[in-house]
Amino acid sequence: MGCAISGLGLAPRQAPEPKSEEDAVAHLTGDQIDMIKDSWKVIQEDIAKVGIIMFVRLFETHPECKDVFFLFRDVEDLERLRTSQELRAHGLRVMSFIEKTVARLDQMERLEVLALELGKSHYHYNAPPKYYGYVGTEFICAVQPILKDKWTPELEEAWKSLFQYVTGIMKRGYEEEERNRRFNVVVSAKERPDKKNTAL
Repeated sequence: MGCAISGLGLAPRQAPEPKSEEDAVAHLTGDQIDMIKDSWKVIQEDIAKVGIIMFVRLFETHPECKDVFFLFRDVEDLERLRTSQELRAHGLRVMSFIEKTVARLDQMERLEVLALELGKSHYHYNAPPKYYGYVGTEFICAVQPILKDKWTPELEEAWKSLFQYVTGIMKRGYEEEERNRRFNVVVSAKERPDKKNTAL
């Protein structure tokens, strides 16, 4: 359906990847930031639609992602997903995060905190980082038809860089939370006095 991923089994053209997530945004120019913000104004008009399309496509192209979502694990019918109020609500939460991300493009420290916290919360949802990049790809596929002739290779590159940056920080947040939880388990086990067998 208009995106290189659908139907043909082909991945979109891959641009050279920056060395780190910080490089991804560091190379966003002022023009690219402006393009993202301008395109967001159009995307925002169909925010619920984009959220649903994004997740239906995600589950269609990567059905293993449904395992992370308790409510959708056993749903095979894509039409049922399209009309699901729960999927609509989750899509809106993700789109709200993207909206906050776009709003913070001029405040990178705040954007980093936002993405780090989201990564930490995904640890608690048992949503591992291997799935994060898929969301950016499906977002791009979902917004291309909405933006029509406003969609350009330059705009695509800007959005890809932004998603690479955000998902890299989310991954770092997930891993930090995972280490903290492991450390807390080890510490609490050491602090616990040995239980003596007092049974007679």
